[in-house]
Amino acid sequence: MFRGKKYQDSAKLVDRSKLYDVDEALELAIKTAKAKFDETVELHAKLGVDSRHADQQVRGAIVLPHGTGKTAKVLVFAKGPKADEALAAGADYVGEMELCTKIQEENWFDFDVVVATPDMMGVVGRLGKVLGPKGLMPSPKAGTVTMDVAKAVNEIKAGKIEYRVDKNNIIHCPVGKVSFGKEKLAENFNALMGAIIKAKPAAAKGQYLRSVVVSTTMGPGIKLNGSKLG
Repeated sequence: MFRGKKYQDSAKLVDRSKLYDVDEALELAIKTAKAKFDETVELHAKLGVDSRHADQQVRGAIVLPHGTGKTAKVLVFAKGPKADEALAAGADYVGEMELCTKIQEENWFDFDVVVATPDMMGVVGRLGKVLGPKGLMPSPKAGTVTMDVAKAVNEIKAGKIEYRVDKNNIIHCPVGKVSFGKEKLAENFNALMGAIIKAKPAAAKGQYLRSVVVSTTMGPGIKLNGSKLG
């Protein structure tokens, strides 16, 4: 695979045989960010679970102390007073069946998070096949199926993110922007990592954190010392 000169220059800064401490890894990630835009710093954690089993799912949500550096667009399925609450809280789109139809017929996905009141899940359920693969299906565990739509919208706008293992048992999550600087990124990283460790399923056996890597959008992966995290 061919890599551009900027990537190759960044890769030279990283010792691939070394496991870095959090502060050191984040400092290095900032140095490897060579793109002209404000790159996102990402966490990739491979867990010692088998996500095919319901009792080994790792999923939850957390409001990052310093947000993600990006304001998420929120779509809310609600009606009546709950729809009014969602709009007042700053939801970008609020509606019922008409939004469901728009997604189905126009392949419309101009949003980052979907929130729904429990009574709207019958409508939202029809979108399972399109929302599910994109990780957009609302769930009570992530706080996105709720009667308190105002709180859900406020938290998402403040930088709440959802973490969940994919079919390869890896969690991919943003921890902020390069422009945040090392201290803010470290606080976000530690909050997210703490939540992932706390979410360890009782059924998970052996080493839980198999590998933990941070990288920027365009930069190389930097391996962390997982034994110092848990």
